[in-house]
Amino acid sequence: MFLPLYDGNPLKVIRHQFVTLGLIALNVLVFLYTKTLPEDALKAFNLSFGAIPAVLTDRADLEASLQVIPETATALTYMFLHGGWMHLIGNMLFLWVFADNVEDSLGHVKFLLFYLACGVAALAAHTLFAPNSQLPLIGASGAVSGVLAAYMVLFPRVQVLILLLMRLPLRISALWVLGGWFLWQLIASQLSSGATAGGVAWWAHIGGFIAGLILILPFRRRLLARLAGGGR
Repeated sequence: MFLPLYDGNPLKVIRHQFVTLGLIALNVLVFLYTKTLPEDALKAFNLSFGAIPAVLTDRADLEASLQVIPETATALTYMFLHGGWMHLIGNMLFLWVFADNVEDSLGHVKFLLFYLACGVAALAAHTLFAPNSQLPLIGASGAVSGVLAAYMVLFPRVQVLILLLMRLPLRISALWVLGGWFLWQLIASQLSSGATAGGVAWWAHIGGFIAGLILILPFRRRLLARLAGGGR
């Protein structure tokens, strides 16, 4: 649909977006590690550390050899796995453009907790709509969706440079670009034949976005005041 390129929204409280950079680095490092694995080992890795709805709902069992961590822990680990270069680059580009200002508004620790909470909520939504799925859910997009919601609430008028349809550069306000993105997730979820169609977990995106709205909206004024006062 589109790729974000730049938002020109400077930091006001924190000096550097350490958590955002750390999340990007961890995602990239995990992905590079998975690229060293043979195909069978990669499949086993994704089954072990990806989140499998049917396993989480006790409708299927994972082979004992694949039970590397408690199944509930995959609610966190799945966010750091990606299926290919474009999957990784897309998620990390959205995180790079939008997450720094959300981290600026929340502070480092609260932002990390917010990010992880949105990722868990995304998995919950996906599992709700696909409780019998034995395919592992992987990717940061659910957590990133929560970041997009927070950015839209806090910085709706900021002009974002995007690449529309992967070829047309365009400047548009965050409210329209991110609101449009969410609307597309809703439409696509209704047009698709399941919770995951074409390799896209639509309901994970929707769940993460809604979680971001719920977590940010009650504190919008306080967070904007923090930014306006430079953290004072």
